[in-house]
Parts: sequence; structure tokens; C-alpha cells
Amino acid sequence: MSLRITSKIAVTMAVALAWATASAQKSAQQKFSAKQIRAGAALFAQNCAPCHGAHMADPEGAFDLRTFPHDQRDRFVDSVTHGKNSMPPWGGALKPEEIEALWAYVVAGEKPNKKASGTK
Repeated sequence: MSLRITSKIAVTMAVALAWATASAQKSAQQKFSAKQIRAGAALFAQNCAPCHGAHMADPEGAFDLRTFPHDQRDRFVDSVTHGKNSMPPWGGALKPEEIEALWAYVVAGEKPNKKASGTK
């Protein structure tokens, strides 16, 4: 192979890698409204906290959602909708927009409560 063709292949591969990296970063930086995150937090407290822990802390044998990959929304939706391992399916109990609110809460993470922690 000539040096010119090898250089073109290398440049093409570099551009493809840069595009894939930027695309993955964009999907990990999802934006959710504060209202959607609050709705997800309320749904989580009511339906998920008994197993996954209050505020996603201290899950009792359930998956630690604080470590759920933020680029795997479809996996999350499928697990919540259809169940996974010992987790029951919630697709019949939750509307799609409620599952999206849960996703927003999981991705946004739990913010410390300043009043509860004693900080200002």
C-alpha cells in the first residue's frame, strides 16, 4: 500500500473515532428539566426506594442505580418496563413518561439536601 493511501485511511479512522467519541459524550450529557427530575424523584421514592434505597443510597441487594451507565437509556427503560432478575416489571404500572422521569432522576443523580446536611 502506498504511503498516500495509508495516510488517507489513518485520517479517515481518526475522524470516525473523534465523531464516535463526541456522539457518546453528547448522549451522556442529557438535559432534563427540573420538573422532570422532581417527578422522577417522587416516583422513585414511592416505587423504587424500598429496594434501591432512599435517594438511591444503600440499595439492599438491588442494583446500585448511582452506577448505572448514563449512555444506556434503552437498557434502563427495558429493565423497568419488563423487569430484570428479581425486579418486577413496572410497564403496566408506570406510563412511558413516568419511566422517562425516573431515567431523568437516575441520570441527574441525587443532590444533597442542604437543610438535612446542615450546610448553607
